[in-house]
Order: sequence, then C-alpha cells, then structure tokens
Amino acid sequence: MTQTIFEDLKGKSVYITGGGSGIGASLTDGFMAQGAKVAFIGRSDASQFVADMKEKHGVAPLFLQGDISDIEALRTSMQSARDAHGAIDVLVNNAANDQRHSLDEVTEEFWDWMQSINLKAYFFACQEAARQMQNGGSIINFSSISYIMGNAGYPIYTTANAGITGMSRSLARELGPKNIRVNALAPGWVLTQKQMDMWADPDALAAHMERQCLKEHLGPADMVNPTLFLASDASRMMTGQCMAVDGGVVVSG
Repeated sequence: MTQTIFEDLKGKSVYITGGGSGIGASLTDGFMAQGAKVAFIGRSDASQFVADMKEKHGVAPLFLQGDISDIEALRTSMQSARDAHGAIDVLVNNAANDQRHSLDEVTEEFWDWMQSINLKAYFFACQEAARQMQNGGSIINFSSISYIMGNAGYPIYTTANAGITGMSRSLARELGPKNIRVNALAPGWVLTQKQMDMWADPDALAAHMERQCLKEHLGPADMVNPTLFLASDASRMMTGQCMAVDGGVVVSG
C-alpha cells in the first residue's frame, strides 16, 4: 500500500496509545516513515517491535510501558515523551478494548474497567496533550462505526465510542482558539490479529462484507493514511469531525 508523504509531519512529536500492536503498530510505523519522533504507551513488552522499527527506520520509537487506565501513569508517560521529543504535536488515542459482553452480565466493576480504557483514558490524554500544545496541534481520537451501526454484543464499548465522538466535538470547540484541532476517526472492522483470533468467523465476515460497499476487508495499514491526513496541515481547517474509514458501511450527509 502506498503511503502518502506529508512533509509537515517531519520532526513532529507524536504520542500514540497502544502503539506497539495491531492498528497502533501500523500507526507508529507510518509516522516514523514521515520522519516524526514517535512515543507510544502499551501494557505488553514491545522491545522486539521497537528493534524492528529501528532496523527499518534507523531510529527507534520511544516505548513507555504502562496501562492507560492508570491515569497518573498515562500522564507521566506523556510528560516523558515531551522530555524526550519536545512538547507533543500530535496525540493519537488508539488503544481500546472491545471485549464482548451482554447487558445482563455487566457488573459495576466491569463497566468501570471498560470505560477506564475506552473513554476515561482518552479524556485525560487529551487534557495532558492540550496542556503541552502551546503552539497548536492535532488530536485524533479513534472511535468506531460500531455505535453508528447500533451493534449489539458490546454495549459498553459502543457507548464509549459514542462518547468519544461527542467529546471530540466539544473539545474541538474549546481548544480551537488555541489552534488545537480535535477529530475522531471511526474505523470499520479492521482485521487485526486479535480480531482474526477472537471474533472474525466466516459467517460474521460474510455478513459484514454484505453491508460494505468496497468488497475488500480492511487491515491495519488502511488506517495509516487517514490518520496522517488528520495529523497534518493537509486537514488544517478540519476539526470537530468524525471521519469513517470503513469501506462504505455507514454513510452520512
């Protein structure tokens, strides 16, 4: 897949949540190919991925191991990224957990845990990024078309993603005077290894493809160029929007 070059991203300080696996790993790779200085947080050891990136790009991303649901650890990691690369210019809130669940089985503890990953961490990452972005910047919050479709099977997750879009619109209004743009990106069903291992059975894949205009499944690499676009000056007058990248499952306008 051809990657578009956005010259203004060269040298930018980029922070990605969950940047060592799945979609996040493709984003880290994509921003590094632009010459950006990338830091990312993740729970699992990403030393091999970091080594692979250094071999590919000649420089390693900054891996900050931690759990985004620990807000103090998240904030500290973002400050460490600032110390290493300068104030954050681009925040990509990507990490999420789409564990399946039914209404009846949800406990208060499970609700709190899911929202701590899928919404709370997004808010406080935006807060820290905005404090650092004294000369403007771009915040990209990964949402999902799942809430637009009204999917069943993970109501806490869809609730969080609806919240992410609403939060992005409100923060765009609040932060616009500081030249900070805030947009949501809503992927379709991106077939990461996790999705293939846990949810993507043949019947489910066929049913989803029936709803999709473009008859090709999405992979993590399909999220890279849209994210780079939202991060770059190419989208300089775009804020408060939710951009679906889903092969044409949902439509608006």
